Amino acid sequence: MKVPAPPHFSEYATKEFGIVKRIGKHDITEGKSIFDLHVALNYGQATGSAQLLRFITEHTEIVNHPPYEDWQCAMTVGNTSGLEIALRMLTTRGDCILTEDYTFCSALETALPMGLKPIGIPMDSEGIISDSLDSILDNWDPSAHNNASKPWVLYTIPTGQNPTGSTQSEERRQEIYKVAQKHDLYIIEDEPYYFLQMQPYTGPSSPDVPPPSSHQDFLRQLVPSYLSMDTDGRVMRLDSFSKVIAPGARTGWITASEQIVERFVRHGEVTIQNPGGISQIVLYKLLDETWGHAGYLEWLINLRMEYTGRRNTICEACERWLPREVTEWSPPMAGMFLWIRILWHKHPAASTKTALEIEEDIFQAGIERGVLMAKGSWSRAEPDAEPSPDDDMFFRLTFAAASSEAIEEAIKRAGETLRVMFGLDCGDEGEVKEGEKVAQNGGK
Repeated sequence: MKVPAPPHFSEYATKEFGIVKRIGKHDITEGKSIFDLHVALNYGQATGSAQLLRFITEHTEIVNHPPYEDWQCAMTVGNTSGLEIALRMLTTRGDCILTEDYTFCSALETALPMGLKPIGIPMDSEGIISDSLDSILDNWDPSAHNNASKPWVLYTIPTGQNPTGSTQSEERRQEIYKVAQKHDLYIIEDEPYYFLQMQPYTGPSSPDVPPPSSHQDFLRQLVPSYLSMDTDGRVMRLDSFSKVIAPGARTGWITASEQIVERFVRHGEVTIQNPGGISQIVLYKLLDETWGHAGYLEWLINLRMEYTGRRNTICEACERWLPREVTEWSPPMAGMFLWIRILWHKHPAASTKTALEIEEDIFQAGIERGVLMAKGSWSRAEPDAEPSPDDDMFFRLTFAAASSEAIEEAIKRAGETLRVMFGLDCGDEGEVKEGEKVAQNGGK
């Protein structure tokens, strides 16, 4: 296989100047490597291969510096599987778990079949509001939650949160950690987007912020993790290569105290058995044998700047095309999502339709115009809660993989959809009247 040679990561540079790596069956016995196909293609350990696990553990030390000694890492087949195992370890059917008011759909679908009840914590631009978390726990009433005892597991996506794109500041994380100490919460820190932290957004007419000047500068600019402030051993961090190398690798890892990791590995032995050997040896050849830690940090800096450019593109497109009369958004600091608030009370049918009905109308109208906007209601931690006329409406947009041209066109179509659905001036009186008709008739 041919892999990029840092710092030349483009597809063209890799084709022209990439490093060719070969993987043989007997590389170990022939003295060519410490990992080969003879090992990778066999049954493995639930912890993952020792060769790749060493690199992962060193990387975790470099980035997070866990403040206690008996921490360990164990590999997973991705963060969703890691979460599933963690919930089986830490909860019992009928328990409530705490999470953001809007959270990762697959996390909710992982918890629900286990008989767990997610409890949404109110959010602001920095994610979970620590005072709200504290208040919910202080005033917990089992009779209001099917006699469930006070939750003791908090599941959170602190950086580039899915779906809201929010990022908890260092101060906010410290506040939440103190609440966890007060109420003896165990924190599951899900961080697939941690290394997609971006340069500050400066607007379309301002110069870009230059990239980090060094590896240390890059590491200093990362918001400290919960793991880095975990003096009690009450954090399990979930990391993944899905968002920084390839989703199809299905390889990640957890970091926690050795007692927690030992139990996690026992669960892994009877579920996933071991992460895929092919993925592990490919990652080992890339990260350890070729790039090393310095090269991997170069790659992560490159990724930071790539995502900064995409984020800037979608935000500038929103400023050009989305109707400010009925939309609000904030440029994300991390991740791959832009969270759009829709002022649905201004919709022509707001007095006769619910927010969920109008959300569905907008969703279907967007599809008809060739743009897919994920409905915010899909990510509600408590979707069965009684809806309120004061409920907000959101749509999630992503800038993960599309070209600048495709992002621009998608936002243009989203803006056209909203203008028609809300009966706003589109520059064509006939189109506006048709939009009002569509809005009143449920988008049909």
